[in-house]
Amino acid sequence: MFQERMTRLRQKMEETAIDVALITDDDSVYYLTGYYDYLHMEFGRPTILVIPRDGQSLLITPVIDVVMAEEVAHVDRIAAWNDGEGAEWRAELPGAVVGAARIALEPDHMPPMVRACVDDLAGAKDITSIIPALSGLRMIKSAEELQLARHAGQVAGAMMAAGRGAIAAGVPEFEVAIATSQAGTRSAADLLRAHYSDANMSPATHFLQIMASGRDITKTHHRASTRVMQQGEPVFLCFCGMTNFHRFKLGFDRTFWIGEADPEQARIYDVAVASQKAALDVLGPGVEAQAVHRAYAEVIQDAGFSYPFRCGRATGFSFLERPQLVTGDTTLLQPGMVFAVDGSVSTDTFRAQVGDSFIITDSGYEQITNHPKALQDMIL
Repeated sequence: MFQERMTRLRQKMEETAIDVALITDDDSVYYLTGYYDYLHMEFGRPTILVIPRDGQSLLITPVIDVVMAEEVAHVDRIAAWNDGEGAEWRAELPGAVVGAARIALEPDHMPPMVRACVDDLAGAKDITSIIPALSGLRMIKSAEELQLARHAGQVAGAMMAAGRGAIAAGVPEFEVAIATSQAGTRSAADLLRAHYSDANMSPATHFLQIMASGRDITKTHHRASTRVMQQGEPVFLCFCGMTNFHRFKLGFDRTFWIGEADPEQARIYDVAVASQKAALDVLGPGVEAQAVHRAYAEVIQDAGFSYPFRCGRATGFSFLERPQLVTGDTTLLQPGMVFAVDGSVSTDTFRAQVGDSFIITDSGYEQITNHPKALQDMIL
């Protein structure tokens, strides 16, 4: 699988006359090699994947992580570097770019100090971006990736059900977060044991739980706090950061109420649900990405609310991939793409959001996150 991905990237490099690609985004490194769970630039330690159009692939990574690299990385050669020893990670770069007339990298993902080194080495050589080629390859998921997506949907469903079950008057928000994390971890562990052979892959859910209740409901990315939920309050749960099974990401969120829903809040929520339905009525192969956003936005604006944020985004091994369901993205949707698709309305005092993830199929779409969304089902 990993070798096939690298071969396909090299074919793209051949078509665009790229001599060598330098990959530094951790999701891209995993996509091409299977290497993960190493230290990143937060600890001052670059990992660089070097892919020549012709020749051996090279993984430059800290010696502290070399055991994992040797076990999982599908590359021809590994060069381990140590803190303060010689030129560190810089030692291999001159040889990696020598003779290359055109060098490609990920401009938005390359650490500044690595980019400065590459610029010095490249001199007058042509530097371009590998992102169009790489993101183009990642848009259409393989059968193996679609299985991951479906299993990620099962993990997300377990988290949502557990979160729903933990919401109640008198309960602090962090108790909901604990419940969702435990449920997601157990669900992921069951799937890993039943379907996968990578013993290193952790089932543990991570990322701070996105949720907001009561007066904090308008804080879109509020984290679970010590706040105690009360009767009649709305509660928002989002798993867009926590749905990360076997490194595959999805989007998934719901809005609930404890005991009863304020009538105006209920009206706003119904518009949010209708906006997602309008998007789904359009979603399918051959449709422009921006057309999905347009259908969703029209429902929201026709109801008298402000122009909304993007309707959705492609997901995969990154939280945000191409294309995006937003004005200006003219990409035609194709079978095998995976999207998070939202319905959402925001006001000064309340916001409602409902979101799910979908696989584009030959005839439409397959929904891979499932939880009720009718208003009566959201009142706990």
